[in-house]
Amino acid sequence: MTPFGQRLRELREDRGISLTSLAHALHVSPAYLSALEHGKRGRPSAGLIHQVNEHFGLIWDDGEELVRLARLSHPRVVVDTAGLSPQATELANRLARRIRDLPEARVAELLALLETDSE
Repeated sequence: MTPFGQRLRELREDRGISLTSLAHALHVSPAYLSALEHGKRGRPSAGLIHQVNEHFGLIWDDGEELVRLARLSHPRVVVDTAGLSPQATELANRLARRIRDLPEARVAELLALLETDSE
């Protein structure tokens, strides 16, 4: 599941809306919406994000948060380390190999570390 897919499912379930009903309202197939929620499809289009924001009445920070989550929701990431240090290339390769085996607590630690370093 992607961050966008998780948030979309939360919005839908919090409001008691079925996947089929939401798909119909957004003019997409239920299969596509399910694939988005489960991380089987890439990032949604800007138009679809806008439709979701409108459908759920998301404005300001909530709407921007959905856009941010969509940007972070590509399920097949490619990391270009050309021109970076050997250590950066090693990190990218080791993370790619091991990410499926990392416990959620460790993933949360790594995300927190990246958030701290980006400030």
